[in-house]
Amino acid sequence: MQSIINSQLPEFKVQAYHNGSFKTVTNKDVLGKWAIFFFYPADFTFVCPTELEDMANKYAKFQELGVEVYSVSADTHFVHKAWHDASETIRKIKYPMLADPTGALIRAFGVYIEEDGIAYRGTFVVNPEGQIKVTEIHDNGIGRNADELLRKVEAAQFVAAHPNEVCPAKWKKGDTTLKPSIDLVGKI
Repeated sequence: MQSIINSQLPEFKVQAYHNGSFKTVTNKDVLGKWAIFFFYPADFTFVCPTELEDMANKYAKFQELGVEVYSVSADTHFVHKAWHDASETIRKIKYPMLADPTGALIRAFGVYIEEDGIAYRGTFVVNPEGQIKVTEIHDNGIGRNADELLRKVEAAQFVAAHPNEVCPAKWKKGDTTLKPSIDLVGKI
């Protein structure tokens, strides 16, 4: 298996449901800002709405950090709208819900389950240059935590702004970082 860390965001063009309308989203729309691609198996399921609501509840904080969130499933944009209209939980979502019924984008990120036609729970943080900096893939029975993802985004942004420093385990914004050098070897 080859890692996609530091690889370039794939080219794509998909339909999305966003703030009451349909729109087209491409890889070019993502460049110039931080982004999260939040893949999930399917609309009208069980764990998925809990995760999407968790992200919706943190969306303002992600926006403060200059991050756009894109949820992605193999459902169509029409199904995203129907789910939005039918579910009080999903109505909380303000970020774009990308539709990938062909699975092209899901495959490009390596989270497609061919025999089921759905995605694994894959999370990818992309920097403004379009490079994937964080990836996490869960089996579909395991939900994710938006607070932990927020911490990872803050760490990725810190490292991008301070290339000579690194963030240790459990680092949170404002905590002490490390400056790698020979003087630290064996002393941590």
